[in-house]
Amino acid sequence: MPINNSRVVTYSPAYTIVPTYECFNRCSYCNFRTEPGKNPWMNISDAESILKPLQTEKVCEILILSGEVHPHSPKRQEWFSRIYDLCELALSMGFLPHTNAGPLSFAEMQKLKRVNVSMGLMLEQLTPTLLNTVHRHAPSKLPEVRLQQLEWAGELQIPFTTGLLLGIGETADDWWETLAAISEFHQRYHHIQEVILQPHSPGNQQSFNAPPFNPHELPEVIAKAREILPADITIQIPPNLVKDDQWLVACIEAGARDLGGISPKDEVNPDYPHLQEQLLRQILQPAGWELIERLPVYPQFDYWLSEELQTPVRWWRNTL
Repeated sequence: MPINNSRVVTYSPAYTIVPTYECFNRCSYCNFRTEPGKNPWMNISDAESILKPLQTEKVCEILILSGEVHPHSPKRQEWFSRIYDLCELALSMGFLPHTNAGPLSFAEMQKLKRVNVSMGLMLEQLTPTLLNTVHRHAPSKLPEVRLQQLEWAGELQIPFTTGLLLGIGETADDWWETLAAISEFHQRYHHIQEVILQPHSPGNQQSFNAPPFNPHELPEVIAKAREILPADITIQIPPNLVKDDQWLVACIEAGARDLGGISPKDEVNPDYPHLQEQLLRQILQPAGWELIERLPVYPQFDYWLSEELQTPVRWWRNTL
């Protein structure tokens, strides 16, 4: 039966590799980081052992998700080289890498473009008031630093994912301002694939004492975001953070069309297990939605990739 494209929701069959949980930022809502020096970095042979069995499974995306090493740290070059080598390894084993490792220099982004089909960085919120609260000890969360990434990604023609974290002390007006900034950069460079709307979901490690973002508010936020963002940007929501099936469907009806990378573990929100493909189909199909796989690069961006990257992308497009 042909798929009715107006009733399609996508996801990426993915696996997350974490080079290090160390991070020089200390965001008070974080459930991911460890103190610098307290966590061994993943080495290439261990990563190969993890990736090898995935070659016989339907996993196309390898998300390289890392804590951040300070730009002026003597370990920065080693850290960047490890991320590059992990991307190169994933590519050599037939996977499609997507890196999200915090703000990078222009030169670092330019190099990583060679071994990534897409990249990403959450804006979270652009309001500077958060620098006095949840981002007080997070130097790389300066709004201008994160906006610079969107601009450089556009200049470098890197297919990019960004997004908002909802419920960390911002206002509704801050949401619309952040979405408007994303829209403005996209209209200039046409490089944003997806915008994630991620509700704050408290975890066991964080010090931020605030309730979860009310998922019942999400459909309204999604509908407004759909009005602000250009039509060719897909809105993504993490289904494991919307605990009610009915409200997950309501988010789709409001304009969300992607559920992100579905892997065995949500590294950013480890207290909230990913809903796997079969369960998601059981939720969506009765409401008339078809769940289909996608690659970490959208088809309209294929021509931005080098031939070395286009070859595995073409293979995956014929496989999924």
